[in-house]
Amino acid sequence: MESILGKYAPYFYALLRIVAGLLFAMHGSQKLLGIPGDQAGMPLASMMGVAGVIELVGGLLIAFGLFASIAAFIASGEMAAAYFMAHAPKGSLPILNQGELAVLFCFLFLYIAAHGAGVWSIDALRRPKTAVTY
Repeated sequence: MESILGKYAPYFYALLRIVAGLLFAMHGSQKLLGIPGDQAGMPLASMMGVAGVIELVGGLLIAFGLFASIAAFIASGEMAAAYFMAHAPKGSLPILNQGELAVLFCFLFLYIAAHGAGVWSIDALRRPKTAVTY
């Protein structure tokens, strides 16, 4: 018999995907627009500008579940690059080099890329319905 929490696992996964996508998008909006916060946005033609575009657009795609696997795979790669370029030179352990969030996003998005968008997603609505055969 399936556990009561197991029955809701697809919905918990959807909440995880949505929250992670929105938080990631906020990192992008902060880099590009300075919102939330009071910093000026980065120029688009810079490494931080490109990172901001990936984070804002990719985060929204992940949150809404539209091309979520592709967006999550790209976001995962960006977070791996961010870790090795910005954090790893400061020390070997993420807890010491302030790279925990980059590592966590990297592996979470890699999981989403492998798993797909799941329920409560545009990808699920776009999937053709298959007939059940017995």
